[in-house]
Amino acid sequence: MTKFSDLKLDPKVLSAVADAGYETPTPIQAGAIPPALEGKDVLGIAQTGTGKTASFTLPMLTLLRRGRARARMPRSLVLCPTRELAAQVAENFDLYAKNTKLTRALLIGGVSFGEQDKLIDKGVDVLIATPGRLLDHFERGKLILTDVKVMVVDEADRMLDMGFIPDIERIFQLTPFTRQTLFFSATMAPEIERITNTFLHAPVRVEVARQATTGENITQRLVEITPARRDQTAKAKRELLRALIEAEGETCTNAIVFCNRKVDVDIVAKSLQKYGFDAAPIHGDLEQSQRMRTLDSFRDGSLKVLVASDVAARGLDIPAVSHVFNYDLPMHAEDYVHRIGRTGRAGRKGTAISIATPTDDKYLSQIEGLVKMEIPRAETPESFELSEGAKEPPRKREDSKGGRARGPRGRSRERGEERGGRERRRDKDVEAQEVPAAEVSEAKPAPAAPAPEADAGADQDSRARRARGGRNRRDHGQAVVGMGDHVPDFLTRSFRPSKTEEPAEDGAES
Repeated sequence: MTKFSDLKLDPKVLSAVADAGYETPTPIQAGAIPPALEGKDVLGIAQTGTGKTASFTLPMLTLLRRGRARARMPRSLVLCPTRELAAQVAENFDLYAKNTKLTRALLIGGVSFGEQDKLIDKGVDVLIATPGRLLDHFERGKLILTDVKVMVVDEADRMLDMGFIPDIERIFQLTPFTRQTLFFSATMAPEIERITNTFLHAPVRVEVARQATTGENITQRLVEITPARRDQTAKAKRELLRALIEAEGETCTNAIVFCNRKVDVDIVAKSLQKYGFDAAPIHGDLEQSQRMRTLDSFRDGSLKVLVASDVAARGLDIPAVSHVFNYDLPMHAEDYVHRIGRTGRAGRKGTAISIATPTDDKYLSQIEGLVKMEIPRAETPESFELSEGAKEPPRKREDSKGGRARGPRGRSRERGEERGGRERRRDKDVEAQEVPAAEVSEAKPAPAAPAPEADAGADQDSRARRARGGRNRRDHGQAVVGMGDHVPDFLTRSFRPSKTEEPAEDGAES
């Protein structure tokens, strides 16, 4: 069996590894470290939780043991998709480089530029950064990348999901062509493969497991629920989540609950807190200091349940997570592999339980197609029963005045029917108005000429109706055709000069 002492690492690095309690490398470490020490490009493909961080940290420290850093010119570069993962890589560097004089700087968002500029100005051997913050420093003229000898891209598939691929390509172009590249990913999407073909030079491919596989030491279960009311789906899922956590009992020492949306992370965390669970949220909208405090509390065991978005799904190394709960099935199948990979790390046993509703059928089929297995179905806990609010059918809201049922926008259906009746009557009136005058005269004999007094009275009545607007008048007499006798004078005038007014031409009769 291969041991770290067989991998030709620097003695100072080996002593730090021994102090950390490690003797035997994982398969990805045993496969990636030897070619990396030879200066070759490495393409590492392995599922999460297999020790990829040490696969590039240990050889990088050995390669950088000679030479010294210059101001603003780092000697190696490590790119990470999230702040948490970058901070974790920095912790690993501090652990394994404690017996060396190598320095490092961490460039992530949520931290002032001034402190980071001071570290860069002193000169660092290892620069660990997220792509956005790295380019910010470069564009401000605070960073020069022409001395980078080793470049590492960690969690490349997550970079793709987060839209960082254009930034990665630009950073590749800013670094020397002669650099050594260590490229690690859990899956190989076509875009990732295109980048490796473009920027890596004859890489040694190290694939320790089939792409997108889940750990065999993780027990997976899927609990399906069909709420009686669609508008109460979220409430039913929160009730089921609490029941599942309680049903695990003492075996659930701590857990990560994953949600698809940030707003759901906050809602689920508050719901768990309300019912006595020790829970806290973590997502991208929180301050960096708060996110780090929450993670530290979860690592040291003072926090039992971490409710997270996918910002925590990639790369976080918290070895003793006993359970992962998928409150929402992920919309991207690859995220399922990374989520449940937060448990069962370093050979430990783990449990992953997912909640699914009928609307999740599409996501479920994609996940099962990716992992090449059917997730075992499980029944809801015996003590679980939906609350009355989640079981009742939709109720009709009562009108405060007449008790009439209202539609989806609070509009009375009776009022809608009345309005529809008025519209139909108006349509009939319009049809009556459009009857030609000739048909009206044939259908109804012309009335006798009224007396002059009647005409005057009728004119007064019509003028009064016009003054009131005349929109709702209901005349049951003769239908009015056109404008009647009330055509404005200017409409009857001709604005064309008559022929008699045209100037007479020479030789023409006037």
